[in-house]
Amino acid sequence: MQDRLRFRWGDLFAIGLVVVLAVVVLLCFLPGQSEPAAYVEIYHDGKLVHALPLHQDTSVTVAGKYTNTVTVRQGKVAVTESDCPGGDCVNCGWIDSTGRVLVCLPNELEVRVVAQSDGVDFVVG
Repeated sequence: MQDRLRFRWGDLFAIGLVVVLAVVVLLCFLPGQSEPAAYVEIYHDGKLVHALPLHQDTSVTVAGKYTNTVTVRQGKVAVTESDCPGGDCVNCGWIDSTGRVLVCLPNELEVRVVAQSDGVDFVVG
């Protein structure tokens, strides 16, 4: 006579454990909420030339070898005009999350979206 296969409590426990671990791993790799962006830093030739609040609509022009117009609007920032060759910086679009950067290599321009800093990098102890 052939024995029927049955689930036992140990089998159900193992399946449940695998499901719980899969959910935990999935939650660990989902993109989380980053710090809210507070302002925009504009660097030209490696030097900070402007620090603008991200919540205030404004526009600045940065001149060097070429001229770039950086616009902050509705909590987002973009390079809206440029006379550099190729215009890749203009085609990058609008960014609004911390850690994102716009660059214009021909004009040595870098636009960073950064969070409000309290001046402390890390605490040891």
